[in-house]
Amino acid sequence: MSLTDALQALVGPAHVLIDPELRAPYETDWTGRFGSPAALVVRPGSTEEVASVLAACRAHGARVVPQGGNTGLVGASVPRAGEVVLSLTRLTGLSPVDPATAQVEAGAGVTLGALQAHAREAGFDAGLDFAARDTATLGGIAATNAGGLVAVRHGTARARIAGLEAVLGDGTILRRLSGLLKDNAGYDLPALLVGSEGTLGVITRVRWRLVARHRARIAALVPLDSIDAAAELLGALRTRVPSLEAVEFFLPEGLKLVCDHLRIDPPVRDAAVYVVTEAASNADPTEELADVLPDDALVADDTASRERLWRLRESHTEAIAAAGIPHKMDVGVPLPRLGEFLQRVPAVIEAVAPGARTILFGHLGDGNVHVNVLDLPSDEDAADEAVLRLVADLGGTISAEHGVGTVKARWLSLVRGQDEIAAMWAIKLALDPEELLNPGVMLPAR
Repeated sequence: MSLTDALQALVGPAHVLIDPELRAPYETDWTGRFGSPAALVVRPGSTEEVASVLAACRAHGARVVPQGGNTGLVGASVPRAGEVVLSLTRLTGLSPVDPATAQVEAGAGVTLGALQAHAREAGFDAGLDFAARDTATLGGIAATNAGGLVAVRHGTARARIAGLEAVLGDGTILRRLSGLLKDNAGYDLPALLVGSEGTLGVITRVRWRLVARHRARIAALVPLDSIDAAAELLGALRTRVPSLEAVEFFLPEGLKLVCDHLRIDPPVRDAAVYVVTEAASNADPTEELADVLPDDALVADDTASRERLWRLRESHTEAIAAAGIPHKMDVGVPLPRLGEFLQRVPAVIEAVAPGARTILFGHLGDGNVHVNVLDLPSDEDAADEAVLRLVADLGGTISAEHGVGTVKARWLSLVRGQDEIAAMWAIKLALDPEELLNPGVMLPAR
């Protein structure tokens, strides 16, 4: 029996996509840079079907790329050499919220937006947010340890995951869904799988830690004359605003691109850097936030005005994509070196790609910078290497929240020692000895 026949028998013919037109949406990621034809796309509807699919692929020697909402930016969620794409979008089960533990179980195919709505109906919130909330799914979010806008208060996905269910490459199902706060019985396998980018197992279900829902919110857009002034504001926000939930930044070239794209005028004065911050509490946080803001800050204290303000930050990705196919890098820099990094990156890019445009924005609260390069010539590796070496020299990380993927695997040694990489490979081979799961992702070639 062929692999196609075996998979059709397991999940039904309607969920094994062979036709190129049906496969196409699963074969290219959001950047438009990565992807190639898949052998086929299979869409199991349960954890047991995922296990059967992986066992069948193993029996036929077929390599597998797990895929959620396919919002990845580093080539980790799309085929590269005729692999089988294992789509988890049908795993959309959501359990009732348990108010005593503030936890909920959710299938890997549940979008972040759906989780947020489900939690809010019960008086809670997800404790995670970013612009792709209505497309990104929890399986992929867990697999990449996604961060986002409120990580400064609630942490990344790893802090939100109380347990998970996953399937290894041979079809073995691992379940750790008790959600116990204190459980030291053996290795913490969920923590190992979170951030593993589908290289160790396929996450099929998560037990999610929720946070209290704060209904009183206030946001502000603050124009500042230097990154040092932004760092000073961040320090004041951390120490004097206990309800602080988000601190983002973008630069003049990004604001111009967004305003041109949205056909609006900039709402604040010209500045060297712009900070967007939000506070949330059960009581009105206006006074405590206003106490640390300069007089020329634009304050938004109702839902409509906050959404307009946040659109300036969240529309960066959309505006950049409308201007061309961007080359994206997601890095983290120690906050004391952030100003130096922002100052040096354009020159580093210009040195290897004269005429390229560099757009920088990101999460000020954790030093996560999204580097976007437009009008880059074909030699993209030179730009990657130049920026990533700069990051490493400043004591940062080559991947802050989007993952290493295939794009950065060759440069993992910039921030991880050879012994550490060897230990990672040992774990990979212990759980996936035939290297069937997401080959070429995260780890450099042995």
